[in-house]
Amino acid sequence: MTDLARSVLCWAISDGAAGNERQALALAQALGLTPIRLRVTLRAPWNLLAPRRLPGAAWAIRDEHGRLLNAPWPDVAIGCGRRAALVTRLLREWSDGRCFTVQILDPRIDAGAFDLVVAPQHDRVPGSNVLQTIGALNRVDSDFLGKARSDFSRLSEQPAPRTAVLIGGSTRAQRLDNPYFDALIDRLAARPQIDGGSFLVSVSRRTPASTVSRLRDAFAKFPGEFWSGPGDGENPYAGFLAWADRIFVTPDSVNMISEACATGKPVYTFAPRPIAGKLAAFHAELIASGHLRRLDDTSHPAQPPPLAETAEIAALVRKRWRMFNT
Repeated sequence: MTDLARSVLCWAISDGAAGNERQALALAQALGLTPIRLRVTLRAPWNLLAPRRLPGAAWAIRDEHGRLLNAPWPDVAIGCGRRAALVTRLLREWSDGRCFTVQILDPRIDAGAFDLVVAPQHDRVPGSNVLQTIGALNRVDSDFLGKARSDFSRLSEQPAPRTAVLIGGSTRAQRLDNPYFDALIDRLAARPQIDGGSFLVSVSRRTPASTVSRLRDAFAKFPGEFWSGPGDGENPYAGFLAWADRIFVTPDSVNMISEACATGKPVYTFAPRPIAGKLAAFHAELIASGHLRRLDDTSHPAQPPPLAETAEIAALVRKRWRMFNT
């Protein structure tokens, strides 16, 4: 790959949403590239209709500092999310077809507007240039986990078994309210009574402040660490994944569940209410493959290999990219 990646200008494009940006960066890095991170904003009405093309789109697109996008155009553009998709599709034209364009997630327009589309199976995106995944692309692999174990070696001092608890927030597909967290805390609190151990708890930017306080108080009774932001020090999320013996993830986040499943460790979730929409299909696929288990499941099935989709997708993208350059 070194011959093709050498001196390649790559843009990893997103709207700045953490989940979108992480996927674009993960694919670029898996291709052996050092991407320029580009966070774009769109002015109205383009922001509402993206990635559909309207006159004046070039003027409406700005970087995070409010600047227009200009040449030199990238050799490879990897976008994630519908706002990024407008930029990714336009780069084909702006570069006179020299930019290889990859769009992650359902672009909501014909996949033919891009050289490649990488989308989850549950999005059901048609097209001969569509590569399908089960979950979200991510950077979690053996190298990532090894570095995290070294960087956060202090976590080895926490009592085993160590349970990582990754908390998101409500979405249209799954509501996480006070009764939900009451039930979750009751179930997780029963674990130390059975096998001891510690909790490594991380919340996201989508977790309401009131929920963060509630969880902090609940987990203060047990050994472990709790992280909710810079006030708690450096973000130990990677270390939590690396040092955990098992991982619990709230059901709302495709990204966090995918990253947890990429560790090769037992991953659990708790969804007392029916999950709606495409998220339900995502859960069903992972439960069927054994990568995801329900929290109340007391069976001990064989642990499948890590969900290593990013490396597999990168190999397929690399093949198409080589064809593009011949």
